Amino acid sequence: KPEQGKAAANKFISDGVKYVIGHFNSGVSIPTSTDYEESGVLQISPASTNPAFTERKMWNTFRTCGRDDQQGAVAGDYIVKNFKGKKVAIVHDKTPYGKGLADETQKAMNQGGVKEVVYEGVNPGEKDYSALVSKMKAAGVDLVYFGGLHPEAGLIVRQMRDQGVNAILFSGDGITDKEFWTIAGPGAAGTLMTFGPDPRKNPAAKEVVDKFKAKGIDPEGYVLYSYAGVQVVKQAMEATKSTDPKKLADYMHSGATFQTVLGPLSFDKKGDITKKDYVVYVWKDGTYSEL
Repeated sequence: KPEQGKAAANKFISDGVKYVIGHFNSGVSIPTSTDYEESGVLQISPASTNPAFTERKMWNTFRTCGRDDQQGAVAGDYIVKNFKGKKVAIVHDKTPYGKGLADETQKAMNQGGVKEVVYEGVNPGEKDYSALVSKMKAAGVDLVYFGGLHPEAGLIVRQMRDQGVNAILFSGDGITDKEFWTIAGPGAAGTLMTFGPDPRKNPAAKEVVDKFKAKGIDPEGYVLYSYAGVQVVKQAMEATKSTDPKKLADYMHSGATFQTVLGPLSFDKKGDITKKDYVVYVWKDGTYSEL
């Protein structure tokens, strides 16, 4: 929640923190970034994909992940190629991340000639989606594109199956957590998802992945994106021989290349990574694999 994120940010600032790898949700990263900027704190989000995060001409905002306008374009193009002539619902969780991603996907899909038959927002934290499912059932929906996170996505899938709706769920990087499958149950088989190429399979990540696994941790989702953020800060310090956040930010904006667990990374003047890579995954047997 934004208010919890702001409280955490203010504690970091009062504790003298100068570099933050975070936050996770765009709806938290965007409001906290102004507090960090005023206090001279460098912020690298591993997971906040809403374009607005880096579009405000701020010196301190960077991300190691892609953006929703890139992710939505990939999802929309996939829908056009694979679901033309099918009935598509667009559902989002009303957050900057979820609605932003859903709307980017809708835009790309509409441009490709596919028009949704249902467009709905849901409230995060809700437990009963029966009204939404009934509406989609009545519309004969074949595909549900959901902009949001895994708890709600899992419940929507479970409740669709309970009502005999066999529509495929398609979502974004907000459902990369294995908890999605736990909540949704086996009816989640065939769920589609956009995410970057699996960083765990990157040769540059092997040593770090092995260390995580030795501790019983599977570095899924955005774990390695967070690790990459720490690597960027360390290498920027070494290159500038400074710990001044503004000097590090200037160096990061210069186009310098950082060697990370995600492979080589560089940033543009906005703080976005220069490589753009989203691919489509499918869920099966509790895990996801690239199509």
